[in-house]
Amino acid sequence: MLSDEHKATNFFETVNLDEVMSMFDLMPGVMFWVKNCNGQIIHANQAFLHHNGIATLHDAIGQTDLAFSSEHIARQFINDDKKVLKGEHVTERLEVNQSENGEIYWFITSKRPLYASTGQIIGTYGTSKKISDKTCSLPEIQALRLPVDYIRQHFSQTIRMADLAKISHLSVSALERRFKKHLHMTPLQFINQVRLENARKMLIETDHSVYQIALSVGFSDHSYFSRQFYNYFHELPSDVKNLLRKTR
Repeated sequence: MLSDEHKATNFFETVNLDEVMSMFDLMPGVMFWVKNCNGQIIHANQAFLHHNGIATLHDAIGQTDLAFSSEHIARQFINDDKKVLKGEHVTERLEVNQSENGEIYWFITSKRPLYASTGQIIGTYGTSKKISDKTCSLPEIQALRLPVDYIRQHFSQTIRMADLAKISHLSVSALERRFKKHLHMTPLQFINQVRLENARKMLIETDHSVYQIALSVGFSDHSYFSRQFYNYFHELPSDVKNLLRKTR
């Protein structure tokens, strides 16, 4: 007699997955996608296509994030996927992304490695939901939005925790607790992340030297900047520059 596990396996082998996947189109505002190990889209729902300005699923299949996101943002997604392909899980992570015109958007994102029946990781899948303006007006989020906006506008300058706490109408300790609860990092770690993400953007989009970029995003020590960049992106800023020279 077959075990319940084998019965379930046999059942799913007969399922029309296209029908199951189509249910994700009935979730307003929730983006869903599946990628292979090369970061190529295998499936995406209508919310994902609409958000990225893609007309049909056929146009998305086989494409990577580089095809429909600005290069510095796509590289962030690719770097994130590499971690998930190693088995890491992302669960309801609050993310802050900035559009080309400087407008800030908040998302709640989850990602998982996709396993074959053999147990081998063969890709990734995930969901992301944009937080509405109504949700962003909640006191918990608003208290983060104020310091986040300030950090994104002044990341190249010295930012004091006392100043961040003041504009957030919180004590320094309360601000740190809020960051840890919703962004899973301290304010200082977020400042560092914003600086590094902007540095990567400049490495990709400008001809400035690594030293010039380090200074412009708030790092006075070039060696420290390179170490922090490597810890965050798992590659050196000089490697990014060299790779771009070869591909252009």
